[in-house]
Amino acid sequence: MKTTRSMKPADVRHGWTLIDAENLVLGRLAALVANRLRGKHKAYFTPHVDCGDFIVIVNAEKVALTGNKLEDKEFFWHTGYAGGIKSRKIGEILEGKHPERVIQKAVERMIASGPLRNAIMRKLKVYAGPAHPHDAQNPVKLDVASLNSKNIRSL
Repeated sequence: MKTTRSMKPADVRHGWTLIDAENLVLGRLAALVANRLRGKHKAYFTPHVDCGDFIVIVNAEKVALTGNKLEDKEFFWHTGYAGGIKSRKIGEILEGKHPERVIQKAVERMIASGPLRNAIMRKLKVYAGPAHPHDAQNPVKLDVASLNSKNIRSL
């Protein structure tokens, strides 16, 4: 008789993956990262356990968007006060002080909300430039551009 193995949090081994986001399409990158953070690429995926890998993304400021999204797409938030809805275009965020937040929000919105999402999002490390402080973990470089020709946006 065959049985389905259900992982326990103590049995899970988290790996480290490094992704260079230069010229990668934002939505495709976010979908791939969300699946890897969740652990869906592993044979022993268990829905109620955080079994994904740590993901380090560098060059977040050089991520590509298709169409007119730089000028048209907006991120909205609310201040908590009456009439306090605010917005900012993605182009302004990428050129601003924290361009890594575009990738963080795109990935966060692809994962179901709840306590498990909070644990999963703590494993995502995004940096605007090419440098990162996680060399000691020996992250495995993942070439996202070679997975599908649509993942990269040539200028």
